[in-house]
Amino acid sequence: MIVPAMAFYGGLGDLLATAAMGDWTAADEAHIAYGLSSWHPTAGTRAAGAVSRQRRDGRRVRYTNGRLEYRHDDPPTLEWLFPDPMGPRAVIGEFTMADVVTVPSHLSIPEVRTYMTVEAAREVVAPDTPAPAAADEWGRSDQTFLVDVVVRSGGSERRAVARGQDIYAVTAPLVVEAVDRILTGRTRTVGVASAGEIFDAPDFLRALSSHISLDLRP
Repeated sequence: MIVPAMAFYGGLGDLLATAAMGDWTAADEAHIAYGLSSWHPTAGTRAAGAVSRQRRDGRRVRYTNGRLEYRHDDPPTLEWLFPDPMGPRAVIGEFTMADVVTVPSHLSIPEVRTYMTVEAAREVVAPDTPAPAAADEWGRSDQTFLVDVVVRSGGSERRAVARGQDIYAVTAPLVVEAVDRILTGRTRTVGVASAGEIFDAPDFLRALSSHISLDLRP
């Protein structure tokens, strides 16, 4: 499976992976696991997914050995041990997200794997799954999420975790923070670049503290 490069995934996963790297200049592998309590897709998600499936012609994509690889077999199902309060959950392995493009575009990591909780993966592709509905005064749905990033180098491991409510609702704060930093000159590069490359990743994530809780263990 592959999900289009939406801001809340491509940006958040890449920022977390960059923050987890800390002072490392390279790592052996990066694992980005998405723990969603549910996934009720918007019309935009469904439309983008249809275009993605058409372009891939039934293939799925993974990033391995320093390059993108197209495969025809089914992705594996395995168990991922999320931090509390989620704990161990069944996930679709190699549920390819934008992270397999954004992370290796600026970090020297030859293996980048992404995972999605099984229930959420099923809901996003089911034709009868309803669109997200507001559950609070901010217009957020009642979905909760946990994005767990682990990078490994040799026998060492570093981790970055973000938790919050309604992963769609993180999009606007992420985009606004990015635009503000660009307009005020708080960038590290210019041109086409991923969020983790262009911004100070830990500082950027801490600026979103009213929208996500952050746990960095570099």
